[in-house]
Amino acid sequence: MDHLAPAGGLGQVQPPGTDMTSISFRDQLWLNQFPLDRNLVFDYFALSPFYDRTCNNEQLRMRQIHPLDPSHLTKMTGIEYILHEAMEPHLFVIRKQKREGPEKITVMSAYYVLDGSIYQAPQLYSVIGSRAVRAIYHISQAFSQAASKLEKIGHDVESGKAKQENVAQEATQKKAVENSVDIKEAVRLDQILAGVFRRLPPAPAPPPFPVAAATSTDAVKTEGDVKQEPGVEGQTFAAAEQQPPLKRVKVE
Repeated sequence: MDHLAPAGGLGQVQPPGTDMTSISFRDQLWLNQFPLDRNLVFDYFALSPFYDRTCNNEQLRMRQIHPLDPSHLTKMTGIEYILHEAMEPHLFVIRKQKREGPEKITVMSAYYVLDGSIYQAPQLYSVIGSRAVRAIYHISQAFSQAASKLEKIGHDVESGKAKQENVAQEATQKKAVENSVDIKEAVRLDQILAGVFRRLPPAPAPPPFPVAAATSTDAVKTEGDVKQEPGVEGQTFAAAEQQPPLKRVKVE
């Protein structure tokens, strides 16, 4: 017997939900002795590690009934296998399902026999996930190659104007770096200036404000103001003297 399944896996019951997509089964001696058709394919499948011996098909085999007879399988409940599709002699699709009634079944997994080799069909989400990962990988590789080529093209066809702009930009950045203030140097300069101020003698007091001079100035201004006012008042008195005297009314 020549099979690619793990050693000791022949007819071994696998836990529910076991992923066996990484293995395959093939018995070349059996294929050389028997034809692979829809009547014998299930007997061939029963030799593989994908087969669950606690299924209803095994009970029918023990009762000398064809294991794929639907008239008996629909009357039972539990795990069963059915021949879902057949393209003799190259392809056979066997489906594992859980039957809870004559019309109520739940599909668990699928297997296919391709040219004598048996495989477990992957789940739909596994296929979609694998295709998505592969597509993302190829897209990222394409972007990486495009980016590398664009960098080379941009470097080769760079115009003189662009080069001048780059040189001017570099010069501006260099000048900004040179004109930047170093905080450590500024603090050091402040400390030196503070030390110099401490060593200098104190500044002399400012001279007193000349109070007498301010008073005499005010007096002069006051006299000037007074000298100007009599002129105005003198004119007023002269105008009053030129007016005739008022006559008094005598009352008897």
